Amino acid sequence: MPENVKGSCVCGGLRYSLSVDSADDVRTSLCHCSSCRKAFGTNFGLTSKASAASSLADSRQRSCTLTHLKVPLQGFQYESGEPKSFKQDNGVIREFCGNCGAFICEYGEQAADKFRYIIWGTMDEPDKFPPKGEFFCKYRASWMPEIPDVFHKAEIKE
Repeated sequence: MPENVKGSCVCGGLRYSLSVDSADDVRTSLCHCSSCRKAFGTNFGLTSKASAASSLADSRQRSCTLTHLKVPLQGFQYESGEPKSFKQDNGVIREFCGNCGAFICEYGEQAADKFRYIIWGTMDEPDKFPPKGEFFCKYRASWMPEIPDVFHKAEIKE
């Protein structure tokens, strides 16, 4: 049975909903690349990915740390507000609230019509989607412990 997930930015000006087949199908992962560290303002980024078969990872992403949920574009919609966007030199586009600045999702320009990576912390109930892995572990802060019982990849593709 599909599960409806809702979320918003800090000020509530941007609200969204998305549908996933099952919480078990969602792959939440941490990314330790420099792009994600800067975007999140911390040592990693956290995103979740649903329906792994629905789309391929964008090969243009570079070492980052983030947590997000990857959903097919047709499964994601803004319920209120209009996002602003910023495109990085590496082709990653991030959508955010123009009022509070919180970013809601990101995607590679080649996949703009296919999927969105939803930022884990913007979901109303993110604990339903615990991490299942880490990417770009070679860039993990030396003081940050490895998450036990999940996959660990030095790069995005190994």
